[in-house]
Amino acid sequence: MFTLASSTIAPPVLCCSHPQYTHLSCSDSPKMLPHPCRIFQKCNTFQGSDTQPMILLKTPSNIAHQKPLFQSVKFSPTTNKSVPKPAGSLGTPNKPILKNLSEEITQLCESKCLSEVFSIFQEYLNNDFYHSSEKSEALGLLLIACGKQKDVETGRKVHEMVNSLNRLKDDVVLHTRLITMYSVCGYPSDAHSAFDDLGSKKLYQWNVLMSGYTKNELWFDVICLFIELMTSTNDMPDNFTIPCVVKACGGVLDVGLGESVHGMALKIGLVDDVFVSNALISMYGKFGLVEEATTVFEYMPERNLVSWNSMISGFSANGYVEESFDLFRSIFTGDEVLVPDATTVVIMLPICAEEEEIEFGKSIHGLAVKVGLFKELTVTNSLVDMYCKVGYFADAQLLFEKNERKNVVSWNSIIGGYSGDGDAGGTFHLMRRMQSTREYVKANEVTLLNVLPVCLEESEQLIVKELHCHSLRNGLEYHELLRNAFIAAYAKCGLLKYAELVFYGLANKTVSSWNALISGCAQHEDSSKALTLSSEMMDSGLLPDWFTIGSLLVACSHLKLLHCGTQIHGFVLRNGLKADMSTRVSLVSFYMNCGKPALAQRMFDRTEDKNVVSWNVMIAGYLQNALPDKALCLFRDMVSSRFQPDEISVTSVLGACSTLSAVRLGKEVHCFALKTNLIEDGFVHCSIIDMYAKSGFIGMSKYVFNHIPLNDISSWTAMITGYAVHGLGMEAIKLFQEMQKSGFNPSSLTYVSILMACNHAGLIEEGRQYIREMQILHGLKPESEHYACVIDMLARVGQFDDALNLMAEMPMHPDSQIWCSVLNSCIVHAQLNLGKKCAKKLLELEPKKAEIYVLVSNFFARFEDWDSVEQLRQKMKELGLQKEIGCSRIEIGGKNYNFVVGNMLSKP
Repeated sequence: MFTLASSTIAPPVLCCSHPQYTHLSCSDSPKMLPHPCRIFQKCNTFQGSDTQPMILLKTPSNIAHQKPLFQSVKFSPTTNKSVPKPAGSLGTPNKPILKNLSEEITQLCESKCLSEVFSIFQEYLNNDFYHSSEKSEALGLLLIACGKQKDVETGRKVHEMVNSLNRLKDDVVLHTRLITMYSVCGYPSDAHSAFDDLGSKKLYQWNVLMSGYTKNELWFDVICLFIELMTSTNDMPDNFTIPCVVKACGGVLDVGLGESVHGMALKIGLVDDVFVSNALISMYGKFGLVEEATTVFEYMPERNLVSWNSMISGFSANGYVEESFDLFRSIFTGDEVLVPDATTVVIMLPICAEEEEIEFGKSIHGLAVKVGLFKELTVTNSLVDMYCKVGYFADAQLLFEKNERKNVVSWNSIIGGYSGDGDAGGTFHLMRRMQSTREYVKANEVTLLNVLPVCLEESEQLIVKELHCHSLRNGLEYHELLRNAFIAAYAKCGLLKYAELVFYGLANKTVSSWNALISGCAQHEDSSKALTLSSEMMDSGLLPDWFTIGSLLVACSHLKLLHCGTQIHGFVLRNGLKADMSTRVSLVSFYMNCGKPALAQRMFDRTEDKNVVSWNVMIAGYLQNALPDKALCLFRDMVSSRFQPDEISVTSVLGACSTLSAVRLGKEVHCFALKTNLIEDGFVHCSIIDMYAKSGFIGMSKYVFNHIPLNDISSWTAMITGYAVHGLGMEAIKLFQEMQKSGFNPSSLTYVSILMACNHAGLIEEGRQYIREMQILHGLKPESEHYACVIDMLARVGQFDDALNLMAEMPMHPDSQIWCSVLNSCIVHAQLNLGKKCAKKLLELEPKKAEIYVLVSNFFARFEDWDSVEQLRQKMKELGLQKEIGCSRIEIGGKNYNFVVGNMLSKP
């Protein structure tokens, strides 16, 4: 006979259905047992040795079961002549030593496939050495392992075994564990079938199924099961039932039902239970009823750490940031001094990131290290996320690289940080690392949602296609947010046809889906399509939201459709929609782009909660509408209103200073940029160089360029433009060559600047060389601005044949700027016939522009054709056109004074 070698006492099989605990295994500490488990009692039944008792369970008997339909399993009986050696046992043929069966099964579950463990267990069935209670307990452990490993097929085999054996089919504990196993594996319908197989159901079994529905977020099923419990049994809900139902009320967003359950808990005396109170705090926090959550928290006779975590989470979710910090401090200073756990840290770190409380976040980081939470993966991921969101990428990268247990959340945190900062290169590099063989972690929909926003250029079209293929291969194409993100990404990269293919492939188009396509069309030069899509959207029965309104206003701005934009504004007013700040800014920007600064100013004045963005739009709008004086006045109002200018504000006001040659104010803005470190921004740096150059201080431009170097092509372009404005063609060419030697490839704008320099300096051959070079060496297609520079350069020196040939070779029609430059050269070089052709073309292109009539009039006056001059002046009167009065400006004492013909001095 075998002797029992182990002195370990096998603990009872326990079931815990409370939502805040998992299913307890036999190795869990007895101190953690919840109340329903007290129905199990100990029995001193001896097996093998009278000194080694085993703890068994008293379970109800005579319970009827209905055998469910499962796949058939053949059991292989063993003979009684010899006991087979269990796989993985420590025994030897000469002296077999048999371990406790529960320990044996536990070790096998950790080292072998569960289907193999099930096959091994079949060999124990006819082994009389093991008591039936031991076998029941071992099967329970196997079911727990099936739940942990999500092995529902092996679990089903165990279920069939339980129902096929008379000595097991009445085991209530095993059936309860079957319910839990199916729930954990994500098969709630099978859990319900196992529950229905029970004869007389106990409250704890109702709780197990209810907990399973809760874990699978089947909120309506939880509520229906609760109603069935209350109407078909005499059992009263306990402190495990109520938390599940309260959580379901939050899931179905029914605050009235939640308050009713709260009232029931009060009536039956469960509201003082810590589990019930914690669930109520979470529910009220989710509904935004912070006062009710606070009341429950304050009246709790006993609080645990979950209570504090739930209350902090409720405060932060509803914008009570200071209260969240205060409550976190109270954990350490109150009467109930507790040690924060990983959940506390994970709740607090996003609050620190949102409020940019980096020092507080670092303190929590130190606390996590001190109390031993630093190795928790959720804590590490939250720290990486926080450091990324506050811009501490070096710290985030260090934590990420030290993490040896990276999961998909770890990668998503660091990728999301780089993506949120607009670092496309860093984002793509991390994505490639994530998918590499050495560090492979399967990307999920969150990964793709983090990567797609940085796909903004035509060069990234292939990346978007690769990500789309990944989503199709891995079954992610049905995720609504991801489909909308692909529509937006394709549109932003210039692949509108692909965006439409994804959009029209959707079975159910939501407002967000329409918005993704409308926004893509509006922002990528297909504004007419955006307006057409909005009509189709409304025809389908969907009304536009604020995002739709903003996109349509952008489309109207691009098309300069004032009447259409005002109709959209009217739609907002007629429907009583309260415009948020982004929509108000869009309306202001729309009126500015349509040349209606007065309407924009009126809209701006009516905005009560102005922010920096709204001020920036107004200042830039005035500059765009050639009203630099008003831009400067508004900038002064912004500063006096205690708004801190940002890089956009500074860039706009520097542009105004350039236009007005207000160098003193420009120097003040330069000093401000230095003090606030805005000088490091590429746009600000270029604007300062441009401001000094256009104000006549090319030496200062060169000083700024040399002493604040930025690795940016824009800075080189700005300096080359400065030389071009001052007619320093050779200096511009020298700097252009130096730029290329430094490893910078010229952009399309850089070539505009160098061609302008060649034009102003009369460097004809060099200009011809550069327009050929940009196409051959760098693959850049010349645009209208490039052709305008070269044509003007040729016409200035009288090479009209070459200029006309180039105009004929242009892939686009010459615009009014090109015809004006040729006409000016015709005046200088007395080209009457060509001049008449240019004059006719200009009047066709710009029939309502006073400057064109003045230029054509000057051309005819050059050849003393006074009849034509008189006809043009008469035409101007009929059209109500008037030439703008010439204006000169002078800066005295930091103030600009305007002079016009006939005036001695104007007001500043």
